[in-house]
Amino acid sequence: MKTHVCIQVAVLLAIILVTGCTHDKVFTQDSRPENEIDKKVNEFLKSKAYGWRDMNVPASDGKLLFDIIVKNNYKNAVEIGTSTGHSGIWIAWALSKTGGRLITIEIDEHRHKEALANFERAGVAKYVDARLADAHELVPKLSGPIDFVFSDADKNWYINYFKALDPKLIIGGCFTSHNIGMYGGREFYDYVSRLPNYKTTTDYRGAGMSVSYKTAE
Repeated sequence: MKTHVCIQVAVLLAIILVTGCTHDKVFTQDSRPENEIDKKVNEFLKSKAYGWRDMNVPASDGKLLFDIIVKNNYKNAVEIGTSTGHSGIWIAWALSKTGGRLITIEIDEHRHKEALANFERAGVAKYVDARLADAHELVPKLSGPIDFVFSDADKNWYINYFKALDPKLIIGGCFTSHNIGMYGGREFYDYVSRLPNYKTTTDYRGAGMSVSYKTAE
């Protein structure tokens, strides 16, 4: 009888130990991709800290985009004007934490190809759908729902991009635009800041960003 009880206890302890080890292993595996992505993106951004050209955003603006997405748990993002991928990396990095995906559009083939390479090197390519296209034509064809937009293409078309995406942007979604102090950008800011169903602020820590949250249809 005692032998039988000892065997049962031994089996129970073995199950607990195996279950505990398995749980720890799964937890480690679930945690590792996030840590690896953070490390890879950080290393890549550090290596390129002084090498971004071709109309890319400064790091302070990239961090602003990252923070907005993570804070609001956005998952369906659109970027108009990829350039060579600096802002897209920040956006995709944030989306890796929310389980989202970015559609980014670039009209210049050389910049588009360079951005693809940068997304791969930064480790965020699987979170990005990078499209070589004319945003004037593609943006109106995008389907919703969308919860985050970063507009950084031709400034005199900002209002048109906004009008095309506004019906597809969810309530609580955010429409950001870069270089709002420039010609066209300022015109857009004057337009969006007057809309009663958007709450718009500005951030000048980088190159000037308007941040517009949709509060109602």
